[in-house]
Amino acid sequence: MQEIADYYRRTGKTIGFVPTMGFLHEGHVSLMLAARDECDIVAVSIFVNPSQFLPNEDFTKYPRNFLRDYYICKQAGVDYIFYPEDTEMYPEFYRAYVNVEELSEKLEGKYRPGHFKGVATIVLKLFNITKPHFSYFGQKDAQQVSLLKKMVNDLNLDVEIRICETMREDNGLAMSSRNTYLTDEQKSNAAVINQSLNQAKDRITDGNYYDSEDIKSEMKKTIESKSDDLSVQYVSITDNKMLDEITDLKNFNGEMLISLAVFCGKTRLIDNIVFEKT
Repeated sequence: MQEIADYYRRTGKTIGFVPTMGFLHEGHVSLMLAARDECDIVAVSIFVNPSQFLPNEDFTKYPRNFLRDYYICKQAGVDYIFYPEDTEMYPEFYRAYVNVEELSEKLEGKYRPGHFKGVATIVLKLFNITKPHFSYFGQKDAQQVSLLKKMVNDLNLDVEIRICETMREDNGLAMSSRNTYLTDEQKSNAAVINQSLNQAKDRITDGNYYDSEDIKSEMKKTIESKSDDLSVQYVSITDNKMLDEITDLKNFNGEMLISLAVFCGKTRLIDNIVFEKT
């Protein structure tokens, strides 16, 4: 893969890269199509990364179907699929990891310690292997995007992060490979997650003063009253760069991120909304 990337770079071709864990959906396809529009060569990685899963999480049952993914990539105009084995990415006695301090411990990192060390490490490895000019990520993983942009900037990596809009089901539920764990009823009920995010944004931007804790409490109430299946793990209102909590909503100006994690039955769902607060 490195030799292929070297060849295209030497011949002046631009490489677009989409890292995935497979079991692709329309959100992934939107990233591939964005790369196809902007780049000469499109590469996709399919690798369920063990180092970003906690011991009690769903690594072994995470959905996998390479043949299905292959045809989705082919239809989207992907040129190369990088599909390594775990032992290729993490050989015996592997010891090198990347940690983006501060950003890794907040929000998702508080509830999934070590997760973002695994994310940063695998993405840096994939960048070194595929050598892209541009790499494409969905806004759904807002903290991941902020963390990777910070890593790219701080380590002077020769790649530009492209952020694409979150793709959603017809009812507003953010697309995710883990949605396959949900029943139809759970998918219907989970639509309240995106609804609560939009309601919170409207309250913050309507010109009146609201306490951030009141807004977070109202979001939690809205979501959990929809179904006994829904349980909010956290709601956070932060800036969209260093992900610091915003307590003074009235006087904050800039890009604001409202993010949350919700359990729907045993399935953990994340979502967010980003907007400019002036």
